[in-house]
Amino acid sequence: MDRDTIIEKIKSFPQAPGVYLMKDARGRVIYIGKAVSLRSRVGQYFQPSADLGPKKEQMIAEVADIEFLPAESEVDALLTEARLIKDTRPRYNVRLTDDKTFPYLEITVREAFPGVYFTRTPASKGTKLYGPFSSAAGLRTAIGELQKIFRFRTCSLEIRQDDPNRRYFRPCILYSIKRCTAPCAGRIGREAYRKSIARLRRFLEGKRVRVVQDLAREMKHLAKCLHFEDAARVRDQLRAIEALSRRGSITEDLQPEVFAPTFDPAEGMKALTEMLEAAVPIRSIEGVDIANLGQTEAVGAIVSFLDGRPFKPGYRRFRIKTVRGPDDFGMMREVVFRRFRRLTEELSVLPDLVLVDGGPGQLHAAAEAIAAADAERPHLVSLAKRQEEIYVLGKAEAGPLRLPRTDPGLKILQAVRDEAHRFAQHYHHLLRRKALFGEKDARDLARRNTAKRKTRRTRRQRPRRDQPASDSGSGGEV
Repeated sequence: MDRDTIIEKIKSFPQAPGVYLMKDARGRVIYIGKAVSLRSRVGQYFQPSADLGPKKEQMIAEVADIEFLPAESEVDALLTEARLIKDTRPRYNVRLTDDKTFPYLEITVREAFPGVYFTRTPASKGTKLYGPFSSAAGLRTAIGELQKIFRFRTCSLEIRQDDPNRRYFRPCILYSIKRCTAPCAGRIGREAYRKSIARLRRFLEGKRVRVVQDLAREMKHLAKCLHFEDAARVRDQLRAIEALSRRGSITEDLQPEVFAPTFDPAEGMKALTEMLEAAVPIRSIEGVDIANLGQTEAVGAIVSFLDGRPFKPGYRRFRIKTVRGPDDFGMMREVVFRRFRRLTEELSVLPDLVLVDGGPGQLHAAAEAIAAADAERPHLVSLAKRQEEIYVLGKAEAGPLRLPRTDPGLKILQAVRDEAHRFAQHYHHLLRRKALFGEKDARDLARRNTAKRKTRRTRRQRPRRDQPASDSGSGGEV
C-alpha cells in the first residue's frame, strides 16, 4: 500500500481500544502498539505535523500495511500488546521484549494463616492468584488499602496453630496501627482469621460496584463538610479498589515466563540423551503443534528450546496453505516440510530433536515431511497428552514409552509440548478474533463496546437501592 491508501484504511479503524500491527512490504510485523482509540492513535503517525523523531520516521517509511485487533478494554489491549511483543519480537519494539512480567496478587490459601502478597513469581501450588495486573504501583497501593479493611498479614513468617510459643511473640507495628490481626502472636484464632481471608476473596472475586458507590458518596459528603483529610483518605481507598479492576485473566492472559516448570534443564537434557541412546548430547529441541480455526483454516507453530530453556528467536508460526478440512496429519506434514525445507535452503543448523504433539500418526507424518524436504533426519518423537505416552520413530511399533511423572526427561518434553501448544493457540486466537471482528464489523464492535461502557456508567450513577450488595464471584509468520 502507498501512504494515501494506508491513511484511507486508518479512517475505517474504530474509535475503540485495541492493538495495531505495522507490517513491512514482506508482510513481517515490525511494530506493535496499543491504543485507547485505534483510529486516533494510529492516525497520529501519518499526520504532516507529527514530530516522531528519526527512529520512528524510519519505521513509518517502511510501513506497507497496518492491521488491528480490537480489545474489550484498555487493560485487555495492554496485556495483548505485551504478549504479542514477547512472542514475535518486532524489530522496532524496545519495551516489553525483556523477561519482566505483570504482577499478581497471591493468597497462600493452604497455610493455617494465609498471607497476601504482591508477586511476579507465584508459587506452583497451594495459592490463589488474581491478575495479572496492568499496574504494579496500583496493585501495591490496593494491597495496602485492603489491609486496612481486612487486616491480613503480608509477612513471610511460618505460623503454626499448635505452636504454644506464639503468645510470647511480639507483633510488629502493623498490629499497632490496625493493619494486621497478629496471628503470629496468637492475637486471633485460626478460624476467625480464615473467615477474614474468605471475605477478602469474595471481595476480589465479586462485583465491587456497591462498595465503589458507597465510598464515592462518603468522599463527597466528607468534602462537603470540609473534612478534606478524611475525604482524601477515602479517595485513596476508592482509587485502590478501582485499580483491582485493571487486571487480566489467569487463563486468557497466561504468562508462560511466570509459570515455568520446576526442574533442572541440564538433568532433563541428559535424561533425554540417555533415553534416545543418542551418540552426542541433545542440546536443541523444536516442538510442533497444530491449532484448528473452524473447518477450513488452521495454523501451526514451532517453538525452540536450547539446553532445556525457551529460545524465543527460534519461534515460528504458519498459516496452513495446502490442506483443507480436518486433516491433522496433513497439516503436521505441511508445517514440518516448510520448516525443514527452509532450514535446508538456508544451510541452517538442524535441531537435535523434533517433538510433535500427538501419537504415531503425527510422528510418521513429520518423518515423511522431513524426508520430502531432503533434510537429515534428527531424533523424532511424539508425546500424547492424555497418558503422556512417548513414541520414538523406529520404535513406535514396539509401543509407547511410559516414564514416571517425575522423570526429568519427560518434564522437558512436557515443557516443549505445552509451550508449542500455547504458542499455536495464541496465534489461533488472534486469527479467530480477526475473523470474527474484521474490518467490516469493526464499527459494530466499537458501537457495542461503547454501549456497554455507557450502560456501566449509568448503573454506577443510578444505583438500585432495593438491590442488596453481592459478595459472590462472578516470532513471525512463515
